[in-house]
Amino acid sequence: MPLRSLLFVPGDSERKQAKAAGVGADALILDLEDSVEASRLPVAREMVREYLAAHADEAAQLWVRINPLDSGLALDDLAAVVRAAPAGILLPKVSGAADIVLLDRYLSALEARDGLTPGAIGIVPVATETPQAMFALGEYKGCSPRLRGLTWGAEDLAAAVGAASNKQEDGEYDFTYRMARSLCLLGAHAAGVAAIDTIWTNFRDPEGLSRDAARARRAGFSGKIAIHPDQVSLINQAFTPDADEIARAQRIVTAFEQSPGVGTLQLDGEMLDRPHLKQAQRILANVPAAH
Repeated sequence: MPLRSLLFVPGDSERKQAKAAGVGADALILDLEDSVEASRLPVAREMVREYLAAHADEAAQLWVRINPLDSGLALDDLAAVVRAAPAGILLPKVSGAADIVLLDRYLSALEARDGLTPGAIGIVPVATETPQAMFALGEYKGCSPRLRGLTWGAEDLAAAVGAASNKQEDGEYDFTYRMARSLCLLGAHAAGVAAIDTIWTNFRDPEGLSRDAARARRAGFSGKIAIHPDQVSLINQAFTPDADEIARAQRIVTAFEQSPGVGTLQLDGEMLDRPHLKQAQRILANVPAAH
């Protein structure tokens, strides 16, 4: 089941960690990067490790965003949290697939140190935060079996190129950042992993979030990152097929099953071919267990 909602939680806030546990996010991303002051990193690492150990059996996957590999902080982050077996590592400010290969090696060594199942910890890079990374989004296929998805970000990329804003006057992303979103989407599907959309920064704008999440799903993203607990339910709703979608997808799959060897068929006056079948199968694969 793809991750629909991934909620950022500051690594050094016990209050926010406690609140996040019950909001229904498919994954929590315990953050050691932007939301934690450098002076508090030792405390935050210990708090994240303790949270991972205490909540290992909960429904939400527990991920950790570490600091960038070239920051001088990443290895200390990993050494502290891997022993508590997070589901995965969110890696910011990557330059390309070589960073995933390097992180894979670090994780393998630490898994061996801690007696963990080799390869169990996944990796998702934030794959558009540096100018160099924009030219590497087609490189991720086969770089590591740990790769679970790609996500993107517009804020750090804007800062890296000295942009006054990443938005146009009407509030839509400028061309560079729309391109980043598209390349992340294509890079993820080329690598055969999940495409995860970036944050909606205004957590007091639920209508805008709903529109943005629906647009991301239509484009081919399978989930979205949240920065506030109130965003989680809206994201889950946007990325969950409704009853009509499920019913139609099942009819398409059934129609092809009943016509083995046929490349095209008609259903409700519409000609359908193999891409329609593939999309129907993807919809059914994304149906939560409650259905």
